[in-house]
Amino acid sequence: MNKKVLALLIVFMLADLIAGCISSSNDKSEDHSPKNKPPEEYHENQPPEESDHFPDEITVQFINSTYSVASGETSGTFHTGQEADIMLSGIDFNRTGGPLLFNHPSGIATDGQHLFLADTFNNRVLIWNELPDGNIQPDIVLGQKDFYSNDPGTGRDQMNWPFSIATDGKHLVISDVNNGRILIWNEIPTENGAPADIVLEGGGSYWTASQDERLPGASWGVWTDGEKLVVTNTWSGEGAILIWNGFPTRDNQPADIVLHVSEMGTPRHVTSDGKHLIIGDHNANVPGQPETGAFFWKEFPTSDDQSYDFYMSKGFGWLRGAFFDDGRLLLLGGDGSKLRIWNTFPEDEKDEPDVELDLESAALWPDDYMSIAIAGERIYISHGNMNRVICYRSIPTQPNQEPDFVIGAPDLYTNTLEENFFIQNGVPASNGENLFVASDFDRKLYVWKNLPDESGAYPDIVYSLPMQPWDIALRENILALAGERTVYIWKEVPLNGNMPDTVLKDGVGDIEFEELRGVAIDEHYFYLSDSRAGKIYIWEGIPDEKTNPSPKFILDVENPMRLDSDGRYLAVALNGQPYVEIYSVDNLSSNGTPIATIGGPGKMNLPQHATVKHEMLFVADTCNNRILVWNSIEEALSGKWPPDAVLGKPSLEDAQPAIGKKSLFFPGAVSFDGSYLWVGEFKFSNRILRFSPS
Repeated sequence: MNKKVLALLIVFMLADLIAGCISSSNDKSEDHSPKNKPPEEYHENQPPEESDHFPDEITVQFINSTYSVASGETSGTFHTGQEADIMLSGIDFNRTGGPLLFNHPSGIATDGQHLFLADTFNNRVLIWNELPDGNIQPDIVLGQKDFYSNDPGTGRDQMNWPFSIATDGKHLVISDVNNGRILIWNEIPTENGAPADIVLEGGGSYWTASQDERLPGASWGVWTDGEKLVVTNTWSGEGAILIWNGFPTRDNQPADIVLHVSEMGTPRHVTSDGKHLIIGDHNANVPGQPETGAFFWKEFPTSDDQSYDFYMSKGFGWLRGAFFDDGRLLLLGGDGSKLRIWNTFPEDEKDEPDVELDLESAALWPDDYMSIAIAGERIYISHGNMNRVICYRSIPTQPNQEPDFVIGAPDLYTNTLEENFFIQNGVPASNGENLFVASDFDRKLYVWKNLPDESGAYPDIVYSLPMQPWDIALRENILALAGERTVYIWKEVPLNGNMPDTVLKDGVGDIEFEELRGVAIDEHYFYLSDSRAGKIYIWEGIPDEKTNPSPKFILDVENPMRLDSDGRYLAVALNGQPYVEIYSVDNLSSNGTPIATIGGPGKMNLPQHATVKHEMLFVADTCNNRILVWNSIEEALSGKWPPDAVLGKPSLEDAQPAIGKKSLFFPGAVSFDGSYLWVGEFKFSNRILRFSPS
C-alpha cells in the first residue's frame, strides 16, 4: 500500500479509536460505542493506490535551534491538578502565533459577503468581513478576546474545540464540541469575543449523550438557512439528527424533529439546501457498505425517525459539501483528492456525479476537518491537516488544477504545522539528557540533543521516515522505533544524524510482522507487540536476522499496543480496553499471563500507554484526558485506588478534554526520566507537555 494512503488510513483509524471511547470515567458499562466493536475492527474498506508523497528512505534535517536547557534538578512528587512547566509542539500556553497561524481549521461558511472559519485546536472562530482574495488577516475573532490567545472556556464568549459553522447571512451558528453545546448569534458579530445570544445544550458531557434527546450534546455538524436548523448529535451512542423547523429563539429550545438512525455511527457533517439532507458519517453500519459515507434524504425530513432514502460511499472518507445557488451539489470525500458535482440531487447511491475531478495538486485527500463554503462560483475549502484554506475563484475544470490562492500559508506547498514543528500524535522518550519524539502521522522522529527548558523550542534534528512509528523505546544509548511492519534500532542514540544500525522490515527469522504497535527494551529483553497478530515477541538482546532471529518467548495477547519495561515489570496497553496489564519479567514464558490488571470499567477509558520507571507507574488514561500516577508500582499492583496523583484534571471526577497548563486533551503517551514527565497528546490535540515533581 502507498505511503500517503497509509498516512490517511491512520487518520481514520485514530478517529475510530476515539469513537470507541467509553462514555465517561464514572460509567460502569464496558460498552465501546459505537456497536460494541473495538476501534480497529471498523476498517473494512481500503483506499486505492496513489502516488508517493513520502520518502523511500530515511532523510535527515538539521535545525538551527537554540533553547534553554533544563538542569534536571527536580525532587519531590507529582500533585493532582498541578501545572505543566513547558509546552512543545506549539507556540506556548495560551498563544496562537497570530491571526493567520491556524491549528487544524475545520468548519467554514459564507453568506456571500463574510467568510467564517473554525480554527478548531485554537478554540476560536475567525471572521473576514469581506471575502478574502488572498492570504489576508481576518477582522474578527470569536471565542477569544484577541488573535493571540487560545485557552478554552465555558462562557458564552468562549469555546472548547469549535468544529462546524453555519450562517444565513443574519444568524451565526457554531458547534462548540467539547462544551457539548451549540452557540447562536442573532446577528453577525462585529467585535472580538462577542458572546453568543442563544445556547442550546442538553447537559451531557463530551462522551455522553445529551440528557434530553431533543437538545445537542457533543455535536460536530450544523446547518441553517435561517428558518430550519440541523444539528448532528455525534456521540449519542446511536446516531441522532436534531431538526428545528423554526429557528431557535431561546436557550435550550428543544428540537422539533429527532431522527434516530440505527445504521448511523458518529455523524460528522451536515449538507443541505433546505430541500434535501445529507449527513456524512465516519462509523456507519450499513450492511455490505463501507463505514465512511453519507445518508441521503431526497426530501427534507418532516417527522421523527423518518428513514433515509439511500446511503452512498465513495470509499475512503465520509462525504461532505455544499450547494451552489442553482441547486448543483458539490461533495468532497471518498477515495483520493476528488471533487464531485451533481447537476441535480442524486436519485440513489448509483447516481454518478456529472463532474468528477481529481485535484491531486491541491492535496484534497479527506481528513476529519475538511469543509466547503461556496460564494457564487467561488469555492473555499478548509484543510485541517494541511493547516490552511484554499480557494478556487471559479469551479475548477481541469484535473490537478491548482487553487488560485491559499489562506494561512505563504503558498500551496507550505504546511505551517510542519514549519512550526507542531507534532501530531507525539510519543516522547527521554533518558534524562536527550528528548526524542516519534510521530506516526508525521512519519518523523524529532530529536532534542538536550532537554528543553522553554516552551516552543524547536528540535535539533528531524528524521523523515518511510514508515509510521507507533511506539518508541529508549534504554541508555539504545533507541528503537516500531510501526507498521518495520523496526529501526540505533545502538547509539541518533544525535548526529546517524542512521539506524539494525532495520527489521516485514519480519525477522520465522516471525512475519503484521501490524507493530509497541516496542520496549530493558536489561534482559527486547519486546515487540504485533496488534494484528495478537502477539508480543520477546528476544534476549537485540533481535537480528543473522545472529538473533528467534524470540525466546511469544505471548498471546489480544490487540497489544504500546509497551514499557523497567526490567522488573512489563506494562502492556491493549486496544479497546479500559485497563493496562502488568507482567513479571522474571516469570515470563510463552504461556505467561499478567500478574495484575490496572484500571477497569469506571476507572480508565481506553488508556494508550503505561510506563514503569523509577519504581513508579504512570498511565496515559487517554479518553479520560488525564495521567494517573502511582508513587509505588508495588502499591498499584496490590490494587491501590485512587492513584496518588492525577495530572491534567483537578480530580478523578473531571474527564473533560481541554488544553491549558492544568488540562490535558487525549494524552496518548508518557515518558518519565527521573526528573521530568513528558506527555504526548493524541488525535484532537497536538501538544508535548512537561511536568516536574515538587
